[in-house]
Amino acid sequence: MAFPPPTSASHDPVRVRRQQFAKYTLLANRIGYLLYAVSMAAFVMAFALKFTSTMVTIITVCLVIGSILLAPSIVLGHAIKAAEREDRENGI
Repeated sequence: MAFPPPTSASHDPVRVRRQQFAKYTLLANRIGYLLYAVSMAAFVMAFALKFTSTMVTIITVCLVIGSILLAPSIVLGHAIKAAEREDRENGI
């Protein structure tokens, strides 16, 4: 059985698509962790000053949106790394 000639990473449509996903997962990771940091800073400010409904809303919204962004981006990031590692091990 003949195998097709290996293609370079820049011409392989799967690897190109994987790199696009990697770019978006990295962006989602950064935004998600930034929102977590904002929520922690808002919590410290609210704790030091006074818990108002606005501060609680900011903390809650940042945690919820950060979680929505981080959960899939972490899983996809690990999947992308595993696929790249498998491609390297198989010589693709």
